[in-house]
Amino acid sequence: MTVLKVEVVYALPGREECVEATVQSGASVRDVLAKCGLLHLVRGKVGIFGKVVREHAPVADGDRVEIYRPLAVDPKEARRARAATYTSRSRRAGSARSPSRAPRRR
Repeated sequence: MTVLKVEVVYALPGREECVEATVQSGASVRDVLAKCGLLHLVRGKVGIFGKVVREHAPVADGDRVEIYRPLAVDPKEARRARAATYTSRSRRAGSARSPSRAPRRR
């Protein structure tokens, strides 16, 4: 069997880590994480070179296995919170229209 070199990367709130591992061909992502002792860090998704894969997906020589953390804030909720802080401009009677709404002059 062929020996494969695989890199495992993960980021914690205060630091990033990169671990190299050698596994036998036919090994899965889960096998690589177990060999590195990082299986306990998997709380959500894992990927290879930015593409989400299942834990039983096979790895190839030179792959970078990535452990993804769950999002701290839901992006939709963050957008709603930002939008709620914006105030709309009050329109006064007789105020000038924006240039895109102004009538064209001939």
